[in-house]
Amino acid sequence: LMTRDDSSLQSTALAVTIGAALTLLVIGGVYNAFFALAARRQFPAWLSAWAACMVVWGAIWGQLNLFVLPGMAGVMSAQICTALACLAVTLATVSAVTALDDGLVPQRLRMGTLALGGAIGLFGIPLALMRSGPIVALADILGIMILADLLAVAVALGIAWRRGSREARSFAGAWSLPMLVLASTEFIDTDHWLWGGGSYLLVLCAAAWQTLWISVAVSLGYSRLRVERDMALSAEAQAHELARRDPLTGLRNRRGFIETVSAMFEQARAEDKPVALLLIDVDLFKRINDVHGHDAGDSVLANIASRIIQWEDASCAVARIGGEEFAMMVSGLPRPALARFADTVRKEIAACDHSSAIFGVHVTVSIGVAEGAQVDDFRSLYRLADEALYSAKRRGRDRVEINSAAVGADTDHRVAELV
Repeated sequence: LMTRDDSSLQSTALAVTIGAALTLLVIGGVYNAFFALAARRQFPAWLSAWAACMVVWGAIWGQLNLFVLPGMAGVMSAQICTALACLAVTLATVSAVTALDDGLVPQRLRMGTLALGGAIGLFGIPLALMRSGPIVALADILGIMILADLLAVAVALGIAWRRGSREARSFAGAWSLPMLVLASTEFIDTDHWLWGGGSYLLVLCAAAWQTLWISVAVSLGYSRLRVERDMALSAEAQAHELARRDPLTGLRNRRGFIETVSAMFEQARAEDKPVALLLIDVDLFKRINDVHGHDAGDSVLANIASRIIQWEDASCAVARIGGEEFAMMVSGLPRPALARFADTVRKEIAACDHSSAIFGVHVTVSIGVAEGAQVDDFRSLYRLADEALYSAKRRGRDRVEINSAAVGADTDHRVAELV
């Protein structure tokens, strides 16, 4: 009926089209199976099962099975294809409905659609086993059931879409072509289309389109969720950090400082390193606020913070712990080096230029230092440093006092002046 060249061309085109469609279905099925495991979602699993069903259906209809089982030619292949086609409709229906959240679709519509899809799968079993009897009438009933199922799925997707479901939009785009193909095959004779592939090849290509569309939509949705999750985690981390920072100076506040130095204190104890706490208080700061105003006072605090932040690293934590009081926790410094360090901090702060806010006023600080070799916890270390700070204030300000005696001794004997 046709030349050898025309026959070869049509056979090649048909084989390439079937092979491409089956390949896309395999890729989509495997992808959705892994996605279902990773995301712990139902609908990708049902979609993967549907793709696997369509692959088997396409392989049998394309006669690829005859290379392995030549005895399946003829009626047996047709019967299996009928059962697989009905099962595929069931799996596709379940995947579409389970993709929609419960609150987006009326419960009766959801259950009715799932029941109709399940009935199609069950109806295909006796129809596939029959070789005589009212096959044509039953096939017509099956066609009506499929149209009703498509309509129910379309209504469910439409309702969910109007209520803002992204999954509904994705499935609507994916289902549009298969719905049109399945519906058209009930009314239009397509058996002689596409080199004799007809409705079967149309359904196979539409199935490949559906799998590809949903796989892409799922990937985009998952990546969007990942981005939103990362943004939420970043915002949470930023809020957590801001809650532990002083807004004026940018240094840690009391809460952030305690969290940081508690860990430093425990690590220093575990590594048997010396640790020390410096409490730094601006001398006569109330006078600055009273004479020059609170804006000038804030400027002085910001200048001091910008000076002491230079020492912050893994072994030194810096904070403004309240009002005009700053704190530093240092580890790894023996007593002589600690004394020199504390005095260097005092001199560096005294060298700050505040002329833009309080011209002609020299700002100094008093520093109380407590060594951690004699204490068991940070609270005790803070109490010793606070006692040393008050001693520095009583002894004339602009000085460093180091509290180096054991806990429980008399305060006057615990305070040693830095010479």
